[in-house]
Amino acid sequence: MLIFDAHLDLSMNALEWNRDLTRPLAEIRAREHGQTDKKDRGRGTVCLPELRRGQVGLVVATQIARYAKPTHPLEGWHSPAQAWAQTQGQLEWYRAMEEAGELVQVKERAGLEKHLELCERGGPLTPALSPSEGERKKMPVGYILSLEGADSIVTLKHLERSFEQGLRAVGPAHYGPGTYAFGTDSEGSIGSRGRELLSEMDRLGLILDATHLCDTSFREALDVFQGPVWASHSNARTLTPHNRQFTDEQLKELFRRGAVIGAPLDAWMMIPNWIRGQTTPQATKLRLEKMAEHIDYICQLAGNARHSGIGTDLDGGFGREQCPMDLDSIADLQRVPDLLRKRGYKETDVEAILHGNFIRFLREAWK
Repeated sequence: MLIFDAHLDLSMNALEWNRDLTRPLAEIRAREHGQTDKKDRGRGTVCLPELRRGQVGLVVATQIARYAKPTHPLEGWHSPAQAWAQTQGQLEWYRAMEEAGELVQVKERAGLEKHLELCERGGPLTPALSPSEGERKKMPVGYILSLEGADSIVTLKHLERSFEQGLRAVGPAHYGPGTYAFGTDSEGSIGSRGRELLSEMDRLGLILDATHLCDTSFREALDVFQGPVWASHSNARTLTPHNRQFTDEQLKELFRRGAVIGAPLDAWMMIPNWIRGQTTPQATKLRLEKMAEHIDYICQLAGNARHSGIGTDLDGGFGREQCPMDLDSIADLQRVPDLLRKRGYKETDVEAILHGNFIRFLREAWK
C-alpha cells in the first residue's frame, strides 16, 4: 500500500548526521559503529532504499535551522543569516538527489498527479496494478518541501524566495521561543512579526503546519491565518500529557479547518513519562500498535477517518532506541494497515489514513 509520510528530516540526516541516504541501511549503520557524537549513531531507520521497500512514495521533507539568541535554552545558529544559509545547503542536497534520480519535488497539483501516476500507474491501489519490486527500486521518492521552524526566514523576501524554490509548508515554531512564534516547552504570542509571516504565507498560498506551536501561538495563528492548515507530526495530549501534543479542543479546531494530523513514532510522544536516554522501548513494551491507538483516538474524536495520517518523524534526532521495538526501519510502516484492520477499520479508511487524506488535502490546497 502506498504510504504518505508527512514528516521526515531527510536533509538534516544527510548533512548534520553525515548519512548517505542513497546507501543501504545496514551500510549506514555500520559506518557509524563506534561513533558517539549523536545518541542515535548506528540506530537509524530511514534511507531511500528503505522508503522504496516500504512503498513510502510521498514524503514531506524538511529544511530546519534554529536561530538561537544568547538567552535561548537550546543550541542553534547565532544569527538568522547563518540559519538561512543552513537551509540553503539543505535545499542543495535535495537538488542533488533530484539530479541523481533519487527524489522528485512535488510542488503543485499537476506534479502531484504525475507522481501518483508513477507510483500507482494511474490505477486504483491494487496489487495487480502496483509497480513491481524492480520498478519501485528505480522510482524517485516524491517530496513536498517544508520548513520546520521559521527562524531562518530573515525577511519576508526570503519567504517569497523560498516559495519560488518550492517551499510549500511552514511550521512557524520548533522548540522554545522563535522569531515568529513560541514553540514546544515555551509560551507566548506570535506578535507582529508572526502576524506578518502568516499574512505573507496566506498571500503565497503556503500551508501552515501547526505542529510545535505553543497554546497561545496556536490560538493566535489559527485566528490570523486563513489558508490550509495541517499538523505534520503530533499526537493527542489526552493520551500523552505534554504541551507538545494537542488538546482535544485544539484537535477539534483543526478538524473544523480541514486539517490532517500525522501520527509520529517518536516514543516520548507516544507514551507518558518517557525519559530520553533512560526509558527503552523494551522496558515499556512499546510497539507499533501504539501508533494505531493514537490514530484511532483522532478518528474517534473526529467521528470519521478523514483527519488522520502518518507523520513518523523517524530519525528526527533519535533512532531505534526511541521508537517502537517492532520497528527496524521505515519500511515496517507496512504493518500498520493490518493493525488498523484488526481495529475494525474498513479498507477505504485504511487507505485514507496511509495516504489518501494527505493527498486529498494537497489536491484541495493546490486547486
